Amino acid sequence: MTTLFTRIVNGEIPCHRLAEDEHYLAFLDIRPIRAGHALVITKQPTDYLFDLDDALLGGLLCFARPVAKAIEQVVPCRRIGVTVVGLEVPHCHVHLIPIDGIHDMDFRRAQPADADELAQLADRIRAAL
Repeated sequence: MTTLFTRIVNGEIPCHRLAEDEHYLAFLDIRPIRAGHALVITKQPTDYLFDLDDALLGGLLCFARPVAKAIEQVVPCRRIGVTVVGLEVPHCHVHLIPIDGIHDMDFRRAQPADADELAQLADRIRAAL
């Protein structure tokens, strides 16, 4: 099944890439809850996180860790919140969200971001990696 994220992986839709390897891709969310909100996805188009094989599932958080640490260095916050909702796009993904409190995890606060601001932020995060 081709999803929005599959099209991003294939380069058909542009994104602000933060990190990538043969199995995973991290990029900034274009409707962030807060600046620095990133998505980490598997390149394998699997709908449900718990349908991933053990190696891919375990590797997802290991891949996400340095991305989260880089975001934390660039975006002032107490920590990086992690959430998996799994309903927005039928392609498993993890949200990395800079937070100061639980109130910062409210998806109702998502707003379209300015493309230039995303590009500058992505540059700073990549530099921190």
